[in-house]
Amino acid sequence: MKQNITISLDKDLIQTGKMIAAQQGTSLNRMLRLELEKIIRNARQYDMAKQKAIAAMKTGFYSGMDHYPSKDELHER
Repeated sequence: MKQNITISLDKDLIQTGKMIAAQQGTSLNRMLRLELEKIIRNARQYDMAKQKAIAAMKTGFYSGMDHYPSKDELHER
């Protein structure tokens, strides 16, 4: 469902935005909508990646080793 909103922008910003939109063969409304959709999509992807990373950190990393060498074992000469 679409809903209209009202925003206040500087006149120069509106004029420049309309010129850029016209050059791209679109409307200022569509240009702003697509940009807002992109911002929201990026925010959601970031949140999903963050949750996935947090879950991975909580589970830990399995290296496949049965035991880790001690400091002395690593530095034997």
